[in-house]
Amino acid sequence: MLIPFLQKAFSLSHAASYLVIMATYLAYVLFAYPAGVLIKRTGYRRGIVLSFIFFALGLYLFVPSARLESFPLFLLASFISGTGNALLQAAVNPYVTILGPRESAAKRMSMMTVCNRAGSIIVIIFLALFIDVTRMNVQLNDLFIPFYIIAGICVLSGIFTWFAPLPEIQAAGEEEKDASVESTQVREFVATKKSVFQFPHLVLGVVALFFSLGVETLVYITAVDFADTIGLHNPERYMIYPIAATIIGCLLCITLIPRYLSQLTGLRTGVVAGLFFCLLLPVLPAQIAIYLLPVISFCFCLNWSVVWPLAISNLGKYTKVGASILVSSIIGGAIIPLFFGYLKDVTGDIQKTYWLFAPSILFIVFYAFIGYRIGLKTNVHAK
Repeated sequence: MLIPFLQKAFSLSHAASYLVIMATYLAYVLFAYPAGVLIKRTGYRRGIVLSFIFFALGLYLFVPSARLESFPLFLLASFISGTGNALLQAAVNPYVTILGPRESAAKRMSMMTVCNRAGSIIVIIFLALFIDVTRMNVQLNDLFIPFYIIAGICVLSGIFTWFAPLPEIQAAGEEEKDASVESTQVREFVATKKSVFQFPHLVLGVVALFFSLGVETLVYITAVDFADTIGLHNPERYMIYPIAATIIGCLLCITLIPRYLSQLTGLRTGVVAGLFFCLLLPVLPAQIAIYLLPVISFCFCLNWSVVWPLAISNLGKYTKVGASILVSSIIGGAIIPLFFGYLKDVTGDIQKTYWLFAPSILFIVFYAFIGYRIGLKTNVHAK
């Protein structure tokens, strides 16, 4: 939302303005592994507290960058905020995954997804209290108060997390004193590995999430462009439909998993159905095809929630570092759209460009049926 403001304030080209997104996403790659090492030393709860400190610092720096009209400082603030998010993702996702039974991990992760998507709507409402988000008639100094407030909320969130009675839990096989049968089997399996990169199901999980996040991001950010291209009225409303579809899908999964539906079955059903609709998307009449975007979002609502527990299962002492490596897959949300934009420029047809979805989703299908268990022994298979 800030890109149009920055482009005007700093007299930037379109390419330069998108450096803000790149600076944010770059943190997921550069800080992903260090985040895992840090969390291994501090624990999950302190890692979450540190993430809020990074958030607050980055958000605070947006204000002096606006006062000084310094675009490099704005990029630094974006990178620091991205670092906070990388650390938060590396701490929260594995924590929620191992907080309860493995077979209901997707249920807990889906709750997080609902909050995430709801946040996308809340932030627009919040900013609308201070600035005119519809006409984009905004000066940089209009952003001072909302950024101060958000930075303050991050500080309060960090304080709350510090004093909250959150147990410091461990994954199966991560704690040497845990003598349970499952932990013993995991430790014996992990003892044969010398590096976190020797777990194929984890590495393939990173690739699967890379493609999944790329496709999901494209569904959100191209809906308005697609609707505008084919001349639909109020094209901006078509971005809301995929978000609403994801929330509905997650709420449905929260209700059904694990009592009526296993998380693995839900993932497999969703990605196969998603592949089918993605193959129809480029060939159906455009006026019909655009409504497949929310359908695809609905089908993929479980991707993040299920691939996470599958990919970090049976990592033992490598769980925290493995989780941080999974965070680096978020860069797919920046890279895949770049390829989409290039293909759109080449073909001049946004609907035909959606063929890019097919190879991405095929890999996710491969992971859901085969990839998640490659390299695992029978007795330590993920559920």
